[in-house]
Amino acid sequence: MDLAQYAVTAVLVEGRSVRAVAASTGRSKTWVQRHVALYREGGEEALAPRKRGPAVAINRTAFEMEDAIVALRKQLLDDGWDAGARTIHYHLAEAGTAPPALSTIHRVLVRRGFVTAQPQKRPRNSWIRFESNLPNETWQSDMTHWQLENNEPVEIINFIDDYSRAVLCSSVVKVARAADVVRLFFATTALYGLPESVLSDNGAIYTSTYRESHSGLEIDLALLGITFKHGKPYHPQTQGKVERYHQTLKKWLRKQPAATSIDELQRQIDGFVRYYNETRPHQARGCPPMHAWRALDKATPTIEGQRLLAKTRVRHDRVDDTGCVTLRYRRRMHHVSLGRRYKGRRIIILIADLDVRVITEDGELIRHFTLNPSKDYQPRRDD
Repeated sequence: MDLAQYAVTAVLVEGRSVRAVAASTGRSKTWVQRHVALYREGGEEALAPRKRGPAVAINRTAFEMEDAIVALRKQLLDDGWDAGARTIHYHLAEAGTAPPALSTIHRVLVRRGFVTAQPQKRPRNSWIRFESNLPNETWQSDMTHWQLENNEPVEIINFIDDYSRAVLCSSVVKVARAADVVRLFFATTALYGLPESVLSDNGAIYTSTYRESHSGLEIDLALLGITFKHGKPYHPQTQGKVERYHQTLKKWLRKQPAATSIDELQRQIDGFVRYYNETRPHQARGCPPMHAWRALDKATPTIEGQRLLAKTRVRHDRVDDTGCVTLRYRRRMHHVSLGRRYKGRRIIILIADLDVRVITEDGELIRHFTLNPSKDYQPRRDD
């Protein structure tokens, strides 16, 4: 714009010829004449450079898609969930919509004012990461604090799988004690098998090293051949996965009505864990954590070279008058349809996590299926 003003002033005010001004500015006579004409028609504002090209970029994300991204972002934030580009991408795909690239979703969020730059954060390439290669290779455990409606303090003990990030236990207690950790650990192994190792901080409920002794969990893990690892004091980053889970859990709880009792808080957390494990995609895996946990064989501890395999369950039951049997999975009762022709028959149920086989006492296979934890009723169909 400065060069155009110079040329126009030289011609109209100074009275120089168009040819002379063009030669002194290195521009063509046509360029000088055009800007003189623009100035005469619209003044100095007409000399401002204009944007070239189409009014809307050809590759710009459709406004409908931008609105869908923003609506999903708002919904996830209102519900207390993480709402980053990866999570939005996953939910759009699950809804049957072809989602744009992660970078495009991020740009939409920035353009709409949902992302604030945080230059003070430590760069990701400076982090030292570690990650298990298989489910049950390492469980991380930690305790965190919360309050009930009347400001009564409670504590939440958690176990998560390092590889899949699946929450294996999230239990509320009034005051966390070493005995609670042992009890919850073995209740969790009854559902998910034994881990190869456990990682925790140096809290008194996990270790008694500072008292030159051993905690109950340390003794039990040693007897089972399970390695017990502890992070450095005052370095919670070592248990970063379970610490990150604490953030996600508390962010969600702040959006819920304050629980009036431990039982009510436990019900809230149980609902949260079901969604977290089975529906919410985890950024590290690109799918819900429990999907990743089930996808691979499980690591197990060994004693004298013998692998301790994940526990299974065997149930002896009788088919009811409606042709169904009941099956409890992670505190939830499920009704399994076998057909009325088996009414009154004694059966044996073999359960290995979600894999369920129902046989007669003579060994005849009645049904073999994968349990759907989100459904109370498991209908009979081609399994």
